[in-house]
Amino acid sequence: MDKADLQALFSLEGRTAIVTGGTRGIGFALAEGLALAGADIVVASRKAEACARAAERLQESGATALGVPTHLGDRDAIAALVDTTVDRFGGIDIIINNAATALTQPLGELTPEAWDKSFSVNLTGPVFLIQHALPYLRTSTHAAILNIVSVGAFSFSAGTAMYSAGKAAMVSFTRSMAAEFAPAGIRVNALAPGAVDTDMVRNNPPEFIDHLRDNALLRRIANPTEMVGPALLLVSDAGSFITGQTLIADGGLIPR
Repeated sequence: MDKADLQALFSLEGRTAIVTGGTRGIGFALAEGLALAGADIVVASRKAEACARAAERLQESGATALGVPTHLGDRDAIAALVDTTVDRFGGIDIIINNAATALTQPLGELTPEAWDKSFSVNLTGPVFLIQHALPYLRTSTHAAILNIVSVGAFSFSAGTAMYSAGKAAMVSFTRSMAAEFAPAGIRVNALAPGAVDTDMVRNNPPEFIDHLRDNALLRRIANPTEMVGPALLLVSDAGSFITGQTLIADGGLIPR
């Protein structure tokens, strides 16, 4: 192996990636990182203005990017996201399921409306996005799916049970999809961040944020860009022999 071979492992030239929840936080950091690695990027989120702004920012950095307003709780919108991507770029090579809602309620006080909203965005939407994109992933020679989950899937989750349960279910789907799609050459992995400096974390009470920071072995909260390296490993040829795995990037929160 020489330097060119090494760099080629992380190159995404000629590949098209969909990043849901791609207009801010971890999602935009991942979209930007994949674009810098050479991928054509489709960012999706609920708000049309945010999608347009994110695509414009990516284009200003030299990327080929498209914003597609998509509510992950709307299956018709999910199908339209796939169709629009294929119409524009001719196929799909990478899906990053990052969109999520932090909506949760205490156990014993769950409402059917909150339940439906939480699981439709955090579980049903990602699964059906993959299903809609599957015919195109099957024809890709570099197909990779990355489900962004959470360390909450592996810890006690008092107060956040619905969110953590949805993420735990995506870990299970990641393993099952990896097994089922392997004959088609489609790799499926998950990335489980700990506390990251995003709106989702900042919207918590200060004492909860302090708890997250102080209980990690590294005793800090991550910058969203720190998720780019792990994600790039799992969707590029650098991770060509990795499938069915969940990479925990939490600064040592779970071990602690």
